[in-house]
Amino acid sequence: MKLPTHGRLAVYAAPNAPFVIEEHPLRTPMPGEVLVKIRMSTICRSDIHSYQGHRPNPCPGVLGHEIIGTIVALGAGLSHDMRGDPLAPGDRITWSEYFIPGPDYFSEVVGLPQKARGVDKYGHMTVTTPPHHHGGFGEYCYILPHSWILRLPDVLTDAEATPLNCGVATMIAVTEAAAIRLGQTVVIQGLGLLGLYGAAIAKARGARLVIGIDTLAERRERAARFGVDLAFDPMMDDATLLNEIRAACRPEGADAVIEVCGVPGVIPLGIEMLRIGGTYVLGGVVNPAARVTLNANLLLKKMLTLRGVHNYHPRNLIEALDFVVANRARFPFHELVDGIYPLDRVNEAMADAAERRVLRAAITP
Repeated sequence: MKLPTHGRLAVYAAPNAPFVIEEHPLRTPMPGEVLVKIRMSTICRSDIHSYQGHRPNPCPGVLGHEIIGTIVALGAGLSHDMRGDPLAPGDRITWSEYFIPGPDYFSEVVGLPQKARGVDKYGHMTVTTPPHHHGGFGEYCYILPHSWILRLPDVLTDAEATPLNCGVATMIAVTEAAAIRLGQTVVIQGLGLLGLYGAAIAKARGARLVIGIDTLAERRERAARFGVDLAFDPMMDDATLLNEIRAACRPEGADAVIEVCGVPGVIPLGIEMLRIGGTYVLGGVVNPAARVTLNANLLLKKMLTLRGVHNYHPRNLIEALDFVVANRARFPFHELVDGIYPLDRVNEAMADAAERRVLRAAITP
């Protein structure tokens, strides 16, 4: 099969600058690489933060890390996915949102490859960095060496599959960090895509009660279909909200509270919602300088666990795929990607996503 010579990319020159469609050259994949024809890329909240200049991202940039695609060509030495299933041109695949230079102390000793020295992410490099096509806002993407690849089953639609390698895998890691067990109560601060997956996963892990908190009424209403038993508006008085949650999570508070709204100011109240010995997990405050003042004595007296989750372990990608396949009839995951745009309308897609007119915008080149 003859490879294409060029592919289109949506490039922005500086934060908040309009995307411009450019053509950049393609080449035969090098050893350990895969050239993929992108089928769909969804706009993550972190893409929005990067585009708006709230977190560092090099420019001129190519965004997009929630991506699925079809294999065009495999580089030498790569023949199977991370599960051992064979790979071939034409296969539909997903892959880890990040890649690493190779084994090091954090990947081999500490067991945190997602924090390996030199780790980089798709959609986080300048378009001038070879091989240029390393983000989701385009027609093609190179999967680079030391990524983790999974072949996708036919049963999943593109809309169900695309959030796997960021939103779903991240929430698998977050709920794992929360150590949710059978019969426990869980509070989720933020009912965007992460919060909805988190609620569904918490229910699948055996939570007896899941409480969601979000300012948007339509999100609170939708959450019931994803395992949320009670949904509250955080704009109510803090004392009233705290009393409502403690009353629902008898005898004295939630077993776990999960932050995925990206607002540092919610953290102190979230900690107060916990019972003695409870666990608080941060998954949404990805922006630098997300400062907050805490009553550290409360952490000590209540013997609380405070955890942060950034990226995920590669095993969480497999678990994310298996979770969605097993629960797609129980939870309407296909509803979560509710805005689909061609590449030429990427500016509209970003604006709609940023203004929360859609839950998850998808670009289909």
